Amino acid sequence: MILPIVAYGDPVLKQKAKMIPAEYPDLEVLIDNMFETMYGASGVGLAAPQVGKSLRIFIVDTAPFSSDEDIEDEERKDLENFKKAFINAEIIEEKGDEWPFGEGCLSIPGINEDVFRQPDITIRYEDLDRKEHTETYTGLIARVIQHEYDHIEGVLFTDKLSSLKKRILKGKLKGISKGKVDADYRMRFPEKKGR
Repeated sequence: MILPIVAYGDPVLKQKAKMIPAEYPDLEVLIDNMFETMYGASGVGLAAPQVGKSLRIFIVDTAPFSSDEDIEDEERKDLENFKKAFINAEIIEEKGDEWPFGEGCLSIPGINEDVFRQPDITIRYEDLDRKEHTETYTGLIARVIQHEYDHIEGVLFTDKLSSLKKRILKGKLKGISKGKVDADYRMRFPEKKGR
């Protein structure tokens, strides 16, 4: 089932998400719905807060990046086959020289800005069977994970922009929260009148 994506300005996007207990009901259904929602919106990642649930879960499928002509062949194969759900994740290390990349967000349609992030991460998380893993990622896969991880920490990519850039985008962001934006997927706007 495709869920509405929560727009910028909704308080759930600024909350640190809660841990998911082992007995959480219908977790697999939620994850399936999140994948369906993400694909329906042509995204590469989606976090539970973006569908209105303050839970420490996010999903990633980097296959769309594999068609980028600037990607080296070795990274292309990794991107093509990387699809995963991260439950109760914690990034335990980020390292390397920060590099910029144009990021967007399904909760903030129509805005794309360069964000600086470190290229290498180590993350601990649980899979759908609730088995714990500690893995290291690099490049675009690491970046997508960092972006989605920020969501479960209550951080948006716009929070990482310079104060000048934030001032420039302020009106556009306010418009998004009021529903004054074109998105070709279902959204829920916190300040839209008559919703």
